[in-house]
Parts: sequence; C-alpha cells; structure tokens
Amino acid sequence: MAKLQESCNILYHWEKDVGLPREEFLSMGKGIEGLFCTLTDKINSEFLDKAESLKVISTMSVGFDHIDLPECTKRNIKVGNTPGVLTESTADHVLAILLATARRLPEASMAVKEGKWPSSWIPLWMCGKDVHGSTVGIIGMGRIGLAVAKRLTGFGCRILYTGNKEKPNDVGAKFVSMDELLKESDFVVPLCPLNKSTEKLINRDAFKKMKNDAILINVSRGAVVDQEALLDALKNGEIGACGLDVTVPEPLPVDHLLLDPSLADKVVIIPHIASATTATRTAMSVIAADNLIKALNNQPMI
Repeated sequence: MAKLQESCNILYHWEKDVGLPREEFLSMGKGIEGLFCTLTDKINSEFLDKAESLKVISTMSVGFDHIDLPECTKRNIKVGNTPGVLTESTADHVLAILLATARRLPEASMAVKEGKWPSSWIPLWMCGKDVHGSTVGIIGMGRIGLAVAKRLTGFGCRILYTGNKEKPNDVGAKFVSMDELLKESDFVVPLCPLNKSTEKLINRDAFKKMKNDAILINVSRGAVVDQEALLDALKNGEIGACGLDVTVPEPLPVDHLLLDPSLADKVVIIPHIASATTATRTAMSVIAADNLIKALNNQPMI
C-alpha cells in the first residue's frame, strides 16, 4: 500500500479481513484508472461498465480466471498478474497436502485431541499410503508442476505428466496421455489453469479410470474438479482419498457433504493457502503494485 500511495491517488482501500460486498465493489469502479485486486474479486462486464475510466487491472495472483480477459481486451484494459513468485511455496504446499492426505495426518491429529489415541498398539490403526516409490501424475507441467516433480524425485517417485505438449525436463518425468496418467498414477495432481477446456476436467469418467486407492490432490482451482462426481467416487470406492486446497464454492460451507464425518478418513480440505507464506505473499503484493504503477505509466508489466 505504501508503494501505491507514493505514486497514486488512492480513491478506495478495503482494509477489512472479510470479503468486499459485491455492491460496494461495484461502486468502487467509478472514476478509477487502476485496480489492485485479488482472486476473489470478480471482474466482469458488470464491473467494467461502471469503471469507465479503468486502464489497468493488477491482480495479486497467478491465476486470472476471475477476470474477463476478452472483455478487458475489447476495452483496451491492461491486465497483470504475479507469475513465478509463488512457484516454490506452492510446490512445498503440494507436497505437504499430499503427505498429509496419504498418511492421514489431520485425522490422526484430531484423534489425539479427541482422546481417541488407543492405549494399546493396534497394527493397522491410522495406516495410510506410501509416497516413496509411488507413481505421481501431474496434469500441467508448468513452473509449479516442474517444481513439484523435482521435490518428488527425493521420494523416489515415478513421475508422469500430461498437457498440451511434451516438455523437456531434468527430472525423468514421462509424457503420457491423460488416460494413461489416470490409470497408472497413485496420486493425481492437476496443476493446470482454469479455463473452458479444464473446467471439470477431473470428472466421472476420469474417476472411473483411476486406481481404487488413488489419491487426488488439487491446488489449482476448485472448478477443475467435478465435486459432485468426486463425492460419488469417494463414497463408491472408485478412488481412495482426496486432498483439496481449493473448492467450489470458497469458503466451503461447513455442512457441505465433503466435510461429512463419514468421509474423515478420505478427505483433507485446506482453505486455499498454497501461497500463504509471509515472504511469498509480500512478494506478490509488491509485484502487483509494481505492475499497476508501471502500466499506468505506459511501461511493460512483469
């Protein structure tokens, strides 16, 4: 904020740690030339119609599925994001949620807190799934996908990946078809952006092709997964478990069926915090501010 205040006249600044009401957000469009936003701010024609002076949108995120890019292009509005800066932190988080889901760590921790730690040693109590030596399928071998693959080599994992095309890599990852990835993987990890071609990419057909004990790990966007199909796949034993950092909607209602206690041994849900380290979030905010200032001064954004 200090960086923006040095270079810009701040007309509106939402400082509360709660979501900005839509009506109030829409009213903020009047008279602004630049917008610093986050992924929960939906930028569509409804907002743009009110922001007639808008020249630049800078989002503090890598993804920009919350922004209507064709509409911005039509109106000659520049759009910037924060790529690259959160790659390593997000890759760390993928490993964290993968391990936590595979080894049932949230469930085990809750058992301790609820006084359910058995007084005698039970050989199969809280047994999970090995990560070392497993096959991990990555859907979308971009920066984050490659960073995840590099980390998994330390676990001796076999890495499969799929996407638009084969990409050179130094981790021994094998390019395969989507069908082969789903059939062969012990862990399926979509790391693709959300767009029309990836919405509900992991659907009923996909779950039927996966191993019965496979684990889905999603830190991309909630809508990449068909959640109704996921729920059925978990209940019917078509897959083993899932670890989700993203959902539809966000936040997920506490009475959502994915949070049903009967699925506690199969579902780990984290509140969209893959980039949530102090250093990374600070860097994201600085880049987003720099992008806004540069674009307003007719300089290229990062």
